[in-house]
Amino acid sequence: MTVFAATLDPRTTLARPDLAEQALEGLVRAAAYRPVTPMQCVVAVAPVRTRAGSDGEQADQLVFGEGFDVLDRRDDQVWGRARRDGVVGWVDVATLSDTVILPTHRICTLISPVYPAATAAESTASLPLNALVTIGGSDHGRVEVPGVGWVAVRHLAALDRFDSDPGEAAERFVGTPFMPGGRTALGTNCSGLVQQALYACGLGGPRFRDGQSALGRPVEAATLRRGDLVVWDDHTGVMIDADRIVHATSHHGSVTVETLVEADGREQAAGSGAPFFRRVTL
Repeated sequence: MTVFAATLDPRTTLARPDLAEQALEGLVRAAAYRPVTPMQCVVAVAPVRTRAGSDGEQADQLVFGEGFDVLDRRDDQVWGRARRDGVVGWVDVATLSDTVILPTHRICTLISPVYPAATAAESTASLPLNALVTIGGSDHGRVEVPGVGWVAVRHLAALDRFDSDPGEAAERFVGTPFMPGGRTALGTNCSGLVQQALYACGLGGPRFRDGQSALGRPVEAATLRRGDLVVWDDHTGVMIDADRIVHATSHHGSVTVETLVEADGREQAAGSGAPFFRRVTL
């Protein structure tokens, strides 16, 4: 018997009562099933919204080079699922291309300026951490990203080369504005910060706090160390040592470092339960 999936997470399940992706036939009930059409993000950052229209809440973001599997279209927006983190929502079709190019590298710095030429003095755009790119020729310490521009060689990492410290990756974001649904240096929420730190280290990065609470293995507060995750009922962050956490918080309006005691006191005063502690590194 198929049902409209009460047991499947609607945030990451590409299904509505009227339409579901072909792969879910037999798992969920829908009026119709269709295969997805793969597309790729071709702008630095694109919002993924919970509903069609520019006023839809931002649930997530795509960054350059990430795939988006499209199932439906309404005017100038498409409905589908972000391939990298699985979030379902609406994206402006102008931010996507139906020509999918396999990436060879990722951006490994918080922000990488993009130049119109190898020798240009001024940048015309930028790419965020963990953007996925394909590279062409190199000159003057820069590498061409076809169709985009030139970026510094030192800002690129091969897809099999990662950071080793989620704490260091998260600390790069200190001062970044708090933004619901964000996950870049232009703005991030708590789970977006943790996700990007995990991606930088080659680790799986669920988009939402509850998924992050199941990562790695549990540890006790007395044994916390740099790189461990702290997850409350509605908040998450990364330890940078045994006592301090880096996190994106609406209270401060930005990514900030403070003691775990301070952060925990505020979270529990707001009604959150005691935090989970997860170790995601060896």
